[in-house]
Amino acid sequence: MDHMSDYSLYTRPVASLDAEARGDFVMRVYTYLLGAIAAFVAFEAALFVTGAAEGIFNFLVETGGMSWLLILGLVMIMQWIAARSAADLLNPQKQVLGLAVSAAAQSVIFAPLLYGIFNYSDDGVGTVGIAAAVTAIGFAVLTVVAFTTRKDLSVLRPLLMWGFGVAMVLIVAALIFGWNLGVWFSVAMIGLAGAAILYDTQKVMATYPNEAHAAGALRLFSSVMLMFFYVLRLVSALRN
Repeated sequence: MDHMSDYSLYTRPVASLDAEARGDFVMRVYTYLLGAIAAFVAFEAALFVTGAAEGIFNFLVETGGMSWLLILGLVMIMQWIAARSAADLLNPQKQVLGLAVSAAAQSVIFAPLLYGIFNYSDDGVGTVGIAAAVTAIGFAVLTVVAFTTRKDLSVLRPLLMWGFGVAMVLIVAALIFGWNLGVWFSVAMIGLAGAAILYDTQKVMATYPNEAHAAGALRLFSSVMLMFFYVLRLVSALRN
């Protein structure tokens, strides 16, 4: 009977626990989120130091849009592996592994963008700094909204599924046909990422068990990095 009670405690959503347990869970989620961001920075630095970032950038410049599809496909496979690993909500070790794989995948997709900004813009460091600050402020505001609103944000799920589906089709089409999606696409993607942060924050708190802190961090990390990617693109376009 005690074992059944312990298992029930592990599988119950953290929202059903007491205030102290909820607060501890939130602290662990955001600690792991910061850890994932630090891992992303470390992976990115390694790509630059080893020359891999330059190699990816030159490869994409020389071979065109179809090569971007290969990179995108690689990143999607890595993200699928990360999601599968983190899907075990009662196994924190597998979740941490998924978080690390996701950080590595994000560093690959960011590498050519950051290399181009650092080497072909007037103030690459300033551009990245502004984008990071805007993303951090936006994430903080959206987090406060998600924690304080009484509305059920599950209504955002169909919008997010539809929006990401359309975005993926447009991205693939742009890579194949050489379209420039432009500034307004970046604005739309920032809005979509913001909606994802709202939905994911509430979803993690409402449905994830106490042992799923790293899985919750992975969910938020993906949305934060999506927002950062398109804020970076937008800031770079407006400053150049």
